[in-house]
Amino acid sequence: MTRALGFGRDVKNSARQAANSKWLDRLARLGLVARGATYLLIGWLALQVAFGNSGKQADRGGAVQEIAGKPFGSVLLWLLGIGLAGLALWRFTEAAFDHDTGDRLKSLARAVLYTGFAVTTFTYVLGRSSSAAANSNQQSVGATAKLMRHGGGRLLVGVAGLVLVGIGCYMIYEGVTKKFEQDMKLGEMSRRTRQVAEKLGMYGGVARGVVFGLAGVFLVVAAVNYDPAKAKGLDGTLRTFASTPLGPWLLAVVALGLIAFGLFSLCEARWRRV
Repeated sequence: MTRALGFGRDVKNSARQAANSKWLDRLARLGLVARGATYLLIGWLALQVAFGNSGKQADRGGAVQEIAGKPFGSVLLWLLGIGLAGLALWRFTEAAFDHDTGDRLKSLARAVLYTGFAVTTFTYVLGRSSSAAANSNQQSVGATAKLMRHGGGRLLVGVAGLVLVGIGCYMIYEGVTKKFEQDMKLGEMSRRTRQVAEKLGMYGGVARGVVFGLAGVFLVVAAVNYDPAKAKGLDGTLRTFASTPLGPWLLAVVALGLIAFGLFSLCEARWRRV
């Protein structure tokens, strides 16, 4: 019994050492760069949709397609997948060792999400699956319809929508209150750099929260109306902004916000505490 407990402590200590290692720090920062690049591309694609290029797919699938079509696209996608995997691993370590239960649950949810992104990116670049480049609207409608066919599925869709709305509201809260600064190495930043990063984090966080929240609203509407077609992915959610009375200009404002969040992610890659 004593030997088993000692072995367990050794394993836990080894895991903690790995979590605090330089290689995990570098993987996490590569992941933040990968996340930043993805949001930059999604924002750029959304801008093109706003100003007439409606054939573009303004979501993660569209970003993957853009990367794949560039010189050395396969290499870039491998780096993207590795970065997302590093981001997932970092979040898993936070889920394992963070002292706050709420933060652990949030880290676990993010870890699972980034793991899925990494896996689909790897399978796409290996030519085994096109899911990484699939349209988010089709994925959202398909997943909602599949879930609603089962008992209690409609309720689960509604709950998932409310969770997304809550996540979106929290992102807006983080942006408005500048809560993200708690995780930044502000002492290593110049005054000007700090001001720029602060503005990017606020604008980008609010825009990202609005998009997440609206996507959640569509899920709730789909559940209430028992109509999977009401669900929208990122692409459909972004296009909704263009159909408002403010027209494409509102979509452009949101798209620039996503670009701002992408730039803020690059700032995090350099100055965030990992």
